[in-house]
Amino acid sequence: MAFYPDERLALFIDGANLYSTIKTLDFDIDYKKFLDLFKGKGHLICARYYTAVKEFEDYSSIQPLIDWLDYNGYRVITKPAKEYTDRDGTRKIKGNVDIEMVVDILDLAPHVDHILLVTGDGDFRALLEAVQRQGVRVTVISSSKSKPPMLSDELRRQADTLIEITDLEKIIGKPKSRVKEDE
Repeated sequence: MAFYPDERLALFIDGANLYSTIKTLDFDIDYKKFLDLFKGKGHLICARYYTAVKEFEDYSSIQPLIDWLDYNGYRVITKPAKEYTDRDGTRKIKGNVDIEMVVDILDLAPHVDHILLVTGDGDFRALLEAVQRQGVRVTVISSSKSKPPMLSDELRRQADTLIEITDLEKIIGKPKSRVKEDE
């Protein structure tokens, strides 16, 4: 990992993508250790966690995580998940916060030196290219070792640096819990 002590960092986490990644790798993240890891790498301007949540439920299994993150140094951005019935009559839930992430990253890019993007979603490739044109370095944190690989080839090629999340397990891992992402 190439970090410089005086650089301004911003951490953006695609919650659903990270959840899917760590679920396939069978470990959980200690989000305090995760935040501390990057606080120690430079001047961390912000840490944002994006996720969709089901509306109108008495209990959401992800709510305790959202609350903890919100009170412990992360800014949590949520969006209501939409429930719909597909053409086969199956009830499904759709929730996507990609646009919110893109807008926030583009807004913040002129004020940082290095963006840490926790996702493997290839849809973000053009975003990486756009912020790199502004002189911002981008590190993608995901996994190509998961089954299936969660890191898209397009994103891997566009990133300035890649951090394989399995390489961080000993630093940021914690005993497996039963919290589920609501997407």
